[in-house]
Parts: sequence; C-alpha cells; structure tokens
Amino acid sequence: MASHPTISATDAARLFLGAQGLLDDPTRKATKSVVRKVVEALGFVQLDSIATVARAHDLTLHARLEGYRPEQLQGLLEKDRVCFEHWTHDASAIPVAHYAHWRPRFREDEARMRAHAWWNHHFRGTEADEVLALVQRRITEEGPLMSADFEHEEKRGPWWGWKPQKAALDFLWRSGVLAIRGRRNFHKIYDLAERVHPEAHGLPEPDAEAHVAWACGEAAPRLACFTPRELAQFWGAIGMAEARAWCEAQVKRGALVPVHLESADGREPQRAYAVADWEARLKQAPAAPEGTRLLAPFDPIIRDRDRALRRFGFDYRFEAFTPEPKRQYGYYVLPILEGERLVGRLDPKLHRDRGVLEIKGLWWEPGVKATKARVRALRDSVEGLAAWLGAESVEGL
Repeated sequence: MASHPTISATDAARLFLGAQGLLDDPTRKATKSVVRKVVEALGFVQLDSIATVARAHDLTLHARLEGYRPEQLQGLLEKDRVCFEHWTHDASAIPVAHYAHWRPRFREDEARMRAHAWWNHHFRGTEADEVLALVQRRITEEGPLMSADFEHEEKRGPWWGWKPQKAALDFLWRSGVLAIRGRRNFHKIYDLAERVHPEAHGLPEPDAEAHVAWACGEAAPRLACFTPRELAQFWGAIGMAEARAWCEAQVKRGALVPVHLESADGREPQRAYAVADWEARLKQAPAAPEGTRLLAPFDPIIRDRDRALRRFGFDYRFEAFTPEPKRQYGYYVLPILEGERLVGRLDPKLHRDRGVLEIKGLWWEPGVKATKARVRALRDSVEGLAAWLGAESVEGL
C-alpha cells in the first residue's frame, strides 16, 4: 500500500475542481465560443426541466461563467448544432464530436426497451411496428413534430400513462432514428436524426475496443483521479470490468498511476488511479476564485453522492422527489462552494410573478462559522444570482 502515492482529500478535491472548470475565472467574458469550450471541457451538461430557480443546465454553466445566457446553450444545440441531446447517466447536452459513440447505446437501448415491461404496456392492444412506422412516416413527410402533434387521449400519471405515439417518439429517439431538433417550453421537437445531424449521423459505429478507449480516455482527464466505477459511470457507456482493464493497461503504458485517495469524511483511503501528470496539475492549478458560488443540484461536482462525501466531506441528496415531511433540507437545494470547499447549502425559490428570489432555508456545514465576511460573500453571490435571473429583490437572507 505504501508503494503507491497517496493523494490527500484536499488535493483530490482540487484536482477534481480544476478538471471540471471550477478553478477558472468565472468573470471572464462569456462569448459563444467560450461557452462551447466549457461544455466541451465538461464533456456534457445534464439537462433538467425543473425551473424552481433556473434549469439545472443553466445553473451549471452560470457557476462557471457568470455572464452565461441560457440562449447560448440553446444556440449550440438548435442553431449551430455542435451539441446534441441524448443520455449519459441522464438526459444531457453532448458535443456532437462524440455522436458516433452513441451508436452502441442506440442499439442497446432499442433491445432493452423492447424487452422491458414498458414496451408491452405502451403498445398493448396496438401493433407496435405500425405505430412506430406511422410516427416515423409523419415526421419524414411533415417535418419536425412534438408529442402534442399526435392526437390521443392521455391518462394522468407518470410514463405508464403515455399515449402510444409519445412512447414511440421516445423509443425512436433513444434508438437513434430521431433526434431533438429543439424544444418549445422545454417540450421536445423531434426530427429525423439524419436531418438534424447529417454528418455525424453518417459516421460508422466504432468497434468495441475503440469505444472503450474513447469512454475511458475522455473521462480520465475530466476526473483527474478516480476509481474504475467512477470512470465507467462518467458517460454511462461501458461496464466497470472494462474500465478496470483499461486502467491496468494504461498503468503499464505510463499514462495512469495507481494511487490511494484519502477521504474527507474519515473513511479508509480508496485504491484508485490518477492521470500521470497529477502532480504537475496541482502545481499549475490557479488559486480558486474568491467569494462563493451556488452549484446546481446536478453539477458534476456533487452528482455522485459517495464521491462528494469522499472529496469534500459533503453529503448531498436531491430531495425534490422526496415527500416534503421526509426532506432534511428542501425541494431545490443548492450547494455553496467557497473557494475549494463546500461550506453549506440553501433552498431558493424564484417568484417570477413578483420578481423575488426567496431563500427558504440556509444551512452551514458543521464547523463552518457564519462570519460577517462569509455571510457578505454569500449575499453577494445570491444577489448576483437574482440579477442573472431577472429578480428585483432577495427575501429571507
């Protein structure tokens, strides 16, 4: 165990923050090209529909670029088409340069969905192939369509109540036949994938070895230090055994080094891997920006609950879908990043009709004192968020 270097929890956190763009200057000019570079550096940005404050993808980019505007990501997706929308571990905006590596996922999703109870439920009493052909034919002939363009009585409830045409649209999208051309009020607008991303759609599927090399080779520098599980889960594209084998091969090539990662929550160090230049990365990393920033619930830094505990000693769980009496904190809680530490969390709600950003709750982490300077920095951050959202005032802070 002593033969491998040990990376402290503080250094592991710093490496991760640097790899995820949170040590860069958030006040730099947020041009379209800079926004694109941020998305490409992250690898993908998770999309989410909840708009209690702002949509999560916009909050993720705003934390890294204060001048970011939501229409910039929308433009990358819908106008420039340098990004496409599909699944990683969840719905995400992904650089179109990675499109060919979604072909294995298209095949796998098609087979999985056909074998799932989901399939028989949605198409019970109908001819599945007939519905799929009808939906595809209408889009081919009429152009981009939304679920609302297909008339059918919908029952209340989650996806079990979807009409067959909506299920068909989702199936055809997940299997790569359709793509998302845009959104209207966050509702998907579907079109043929070959019309939305003609060049990328025509690329061949990579072989299995190339796909694993891509999945791991693209994830590793975005994590800096990681376990095989974390590497495999970055894109959600390969299994842990494949990630582990890739890591061992890269150690032999000198591209990775085995390490032990100390845990901020007091647990035993993890056996893990780091990029070979991890020490140089630490030396070259800039000082963390001053002040505080509010992170989206699905920010890459806290998306993996166990990793957030180990790197930052921060236990975060998204509670929007937890019944209110069982919530520990609140509906849409944002972690507070101060320099390189997660020091607290707050529960905001934007009242668009009144132009007010309400802070429903604020909790500092154990051992973090609410000094005047810290509270002032948080207030500046919240007021900056309010201004970005177009709110005229802040209540509850």
